[in-house]
Amino acid sequence: MRTRSRVLSFRAVMNAVRRARKKGLTIVTTNGCFDLLHYGHVSYLEKAGRLGGMLVVGVNSDASVRKLKGKGRPLNPAQYRAALVSALKPVDAVFIFNGETPVTFLKALRPDIHVKGGDYSGRLLEQEAVERAGGRVRILPKVPGLSTTRLLKRMGS
Repeated sequence: MRTRSRVLSFRAVMNAVRRARKKGLTIVTTNGCFDLLHYGHVSYLEKAGRLGGMLVVGVNSDASVRKLKGKGRPLNPAQYRAALVSALKPVDAVFIFNGETPVTFLKALRPDIHVKGGDYSGRLLEQEAVERAGGRVRILPKVPGLSTTRLLKRMGS
């Protein structure tokens, strides 16, 4: 049986979120480059998915990954990265965004919960946008030692 793609246009994501809200579902968002999908990503997305009824993932565009990660990145084009993320069970919808930060799309989606991975302390750039709309930011710990950058260094790239 063939499944429908969960990589959507932003307009389609907005419509899906609107329908989910009408059903009373908690909307959870997160974002990232997801350049080399690894166990840390899967673990993180599973935990994020358990926080609500709909998990929406913003995948950074190729141009924004280059700005954030530097020359030689991304390794995989945005549409491939988005397709891989969308294939994961906890993920309900994926879209590709152009910004270096998720602030613009968070203002539009107004998630109940926005999830970040890592050891952040202090206020995040996106926190104001999320809280202003009545949501909250949750920080989930990363799997120690796992990151695309670290994997690339270990491979000698």
